[in-house]
Amino acid sequence: MLFVQGVIIAMNITMLGTGNALVIECYNTCFVLHDGNKRLLVDTGGGNGILHQLKHSGFQLTDIHSIFITHSHIDHILGIIWVIRISAQLMNRDMFDGDINIYSHDEVITLIDDMAQKLLLPYQYDFVGKRIHFHIVIDNETRNITGHDVKFFDIHSERTKQFGFVMGYGDGKRLAFCGDEPCHTSCERYVSGSDWLIHEAFCLYSEADTFRPYEKHHSTVKDACILAERLGVKNILLTHTEDTDLSHRKERYTEEGRRYFGGNIFIPDDLETLTL
Repeated sequence: MLFVQGVIIAMNITMLGTGNALVIECYNTCFVLHDGNKRLLVDTGGGNGILHQLKHSGFQLTDIHSIFITHSHIDHILGIIWVIRISAQLMNRDMFDGDINIYSHDEVITLIDDMAQKLLLPYQYDFVGKRIHFHIVIDNETRNITGHDVKFFDIHSERTKQFGFVMGYGDGKRLAFCGDEPCHTSCERYVSGSDWLIHEAFCLYSEADTFRPYEKHHSTVKDACILAERLGVKNILLTHTEDTDLSHRKERYTEEGRRYFGGNIFIPDDLETLTL
């Protein structure tokens, strides 16, 4: 927690989306980390639904100045073009204060820039490099973003180059995010002992034969919770799930997870905010 003029400022996470690539009953997984007026948007989903989710979460697009994109899969990256487009329009009308900083590894930054050049109007793309800035991050690099040290790491995906991160916040607390694949053994050092772990859980282990997560390089609730228990994580937040029974997802996922993890388990809904 931060203290600003005697007021405690907590770190919060607002889930804009909680689903995997193919969901239609919720939005693709992306979220905002925020304490006070400092906000980091992580991924942007697969389209202009990001604008709807931001609005209904209580954020204005003009609140967002720092963005991290994990990888180039369409359910994580396509929303960034809408964010850039609308932000550039607002900047052009003097309705957007400050700049936007977009962080990712080299392949994602190259792709975003290429899409922006080809898909945006010239006056919109003209803000790139002036007030919309791309920042390439490398494996094991630490950047200070929104006042917090954020260490990025390559998750060693077998499919697409992808980065996760560890963020320090509050009184020595640590949040780890492994992207949308199981935590690779080489990345366990970043996760071990974390206060919070955000980890994908494509489905219940009991439904693995139905959803076939392993074919897609994903985990089940059981897998993620076994990992968290082994690495001494205090709290786990499971996301990037299927969407067939959202009204019972919390209780079903929590029930399976408790068999393998002794810490706190959180299964958020879209637009839900948790204090970390």
